[in-house]
Amino acid sequence: MKETSNTGRLSATLLVSFLLLVIALFGVLESTVSLNYSAFTSTFETDDSSIDVIKDVLLHPQRITRLRPNQVDEETLWLARAIFSETKRPGEQVLVAWVIRNRVETGYRKKNTYETVVLDPYQFSAFRRGTALRSFYSSLNALSDMPGWQTALRIAYDIRHMDKEYRPFSELTRHFYSQRSMKTALSPAWANGKIPVEFKNGFKTVDEDRFRFFEGIS
Repeated sequence: MKETSNTGRLSATLLVSFLLLVIALFGVLESTVSLNYSAFTSTFETDDSSIDVIKDVLLHPQRITRLRPNQVDEETLWLARAIFSETKRPGEQVLVAWVIRNRVETGYRKKNTYETVVLDPYQFSAFRRGTALRSFYSSLNALSDMPGWQTALRIAYDIRHMDKEYRPFSELTRHFYSQRSMKTALSPAWANGKIPVEFKNGFKTVDEDRFRFFEGIS
């Protein structure tokens, strides 16, 4: 039993090390390869100054203003962890953040905090119980310097505090999936026969092979 336990710990350690390497490499690539952030430069067709910060994040993720540690509460952390686990692209993180905020504000599955929504069993794949992924993402905090993490943290903070009128879709849009992540089917069962939402407030359409968003799923 001791040998099995040690083997399990070694495997988990190796997996976390691999994740750190992948994310570090992504940070290098992000600085040299275009991830089409320009597709989101007109994310909001409005001159309202309240969203200038998030426009700047989408345009220039490498020069964001870091949040001060005292600005980052646990709820912002959980939202940032979730969107960072789903995608490293800021424009997509914005949309995923709105889905999670919708779940919180509508009390989906009787969960009404960001932590309980993110940790709700079988809802977000990176947070399955007992996995190295859950341990890794749950360990990220306001001072973590993982490439792309501070951008996700800033997006999470801004989406949490943004006026609800800037939602890119209705508050009943609480589901999404990535076809690229599907291993055994083209889509999850709950998406069968459903049509992805159309974005409003000037949001640009994302690659449907990467993300599709749905409203009214019970």
